[in-house]
Amino acid sequence: MELVQPIRSVKQIESMKKYLKAGPNGLRNHLLFVLGINSGLRVSDLLGLKLKDLVDEKRKPVERIRLRESKTSKTKDFPLSKNAQKAISEYVNSIADNLDLCRPAFLSKKGGPISRVQAWQILNEAAKTVGIKESIGTHTLRKTFGYHAHKNGTAVELIQKILNHSSPGTTLRYIGITQDDMDDVYLNLNL
Repeated sequence: MELVQPIRSVKQIESMKKYLKAGPNGLRNHLLFVLGINSGLRVSDLLGLKLKDLVDEKRKPVERIRLRESKTSKTKDFPLSKNAQKAISEYVNSIADNLDLCRPAFLSKKGGPISRVQAWQILNEAAKTVGIKESIGTHTLRKTFGYHAHKNGTAVELIQKILNHSSPGTTLRYIGITQDDMDDVYLNLNL
């Protein structure tokens, strides 16, 4: 299995969003990406979401997602960002004629949720198209969340807790903090 990286460039993230939104199943794929990079959920938990996990009976995005993680069986409860809520709203409005709240959020042509392989293909095609050279996979969504949370000043211990890692070192390796990042601390401090 190839090690995948977070998407470090905000410009590349925006390019991915734009590309995914314009393609086939655009709003579904856009939502998968936006929700993934804004939640830190594992792809198995993302693909396990139902519409009722994302919207209320009035088709309005929920403020929080509550679920039991498939890998750890731990309860996860977190608020949705404005970008995630907007992506949910756009997607739900696009499927208004097929709004069975018990159906998978990321519906495949066969009627069930898209598979991990399909999700990987969607993300890889988009990444290649927008010029991302690093290895990208479904885990990239979760790693991108952690990487940008860290870059925005979130303590590594809090990211560790959100991602359910055993140590801060595991989290730093996981989110792709490199020697160059550590060197920048020394060079930029310059007291």
